[in-house]
Amino acid sequence: MTQTAEILTTWCIGVYVLAALIYALMWLKDAKILRWSAPAVLACGLGLNLFQLFSRWLETNQPPFKTLFESLVLFAACVTILYLAVEFIYRARILGSFSGLMAAAILLYGLLGHDKEAVNLPPALQSGWFIPHVVVYFFGYGAMVIAFIIAIVFLVQGAQSAQSVAQKQATKMESASVFQLRFAHLLPLELRNMEWLLDLTVRFGFALLTFGLLIGAVWAKEAWGDYWTWDPKETWSLVTWLVFAAYLHLHYLSGWRGKKLAFLVIAGFAAVLFTYLGMHLLPNADQSAHVYQ
Repeated sequence: MTQTAEILTTWCIGVYVLAALIYALMWLKDAKILRWSAPAVLACGLGLNLFQLFSRWLETNQPPFKTLFESLVLFAACVTILYLAVEFIYRARILGSFSGLMAAAILLYGLLGHDKEAVNLPPALQSGWFIPHVVVYFFGYGAMVIAFIIAIVFLVQGAQSAQSVAQKQATKMESASVFQLRFAHLLPLELRNMEWLLDLTVRFGFALLTFGLLIGAVWAKEAWGDYWTWDPKETWSLVTWLVFAAYLHLHYLSGWRGKKLAFLVIAGFAAVLFTYLGMHLLPNADQSAHVYQ
């Protein structure tokens, strides 16, 4: 099984990187063949990703979410599904190259690990809550990955627009921003709409994280007798939730628009990564039932 998993993961990484390169070419040239081939190749990568996920499920006869490697396969698929939805609805192709590279990086991290063999689920995980809890949470994480990418593009776009304003003031010419002119085919959204897209993505991800927390609490009550046990992973999941809750509250303050909120999203993404991958660094990690070994 390990060799098969490595082969499928390698192929999937290759297709995701190819899709990212095609999206990158769109930065240089607006061509119809690039506009349809980039999402098509990315969708092929997603197909391989999902095939790997479901074939392992059928082979082991259990949800393939127990090990870090299995969760990373799911994570990459969630990121890709959500990006393709964003492109289909909003045509924000400027996010495509980053999303493809992010999915490839997630799988590469899994490929470098040593837990590619499936393991049997312990009794506590053999529950009807296991699948919805994991899937909802990883789609929430995937939404925050997309929000992180949007925040980076937003900050770059804002810097380009600021340069354009300075240039217009110097030359007394009325023109669109350099960024909007150069990448109009990749981002048919004005700067304020990019901020709107960031806000929409964070709200969607926050709703999923909230739902995941609630499912986890009900599951914990059923499995261990308490809704909340202050497990290290539970605590950091709450910290992550609070960061994005702060975003939603600060969004209504005029002094917290634009760049400040983008940086807060980046901080929230860092909290997501630590919650997901950094728990083993904590001194009390061995007390957690949620830490990947």
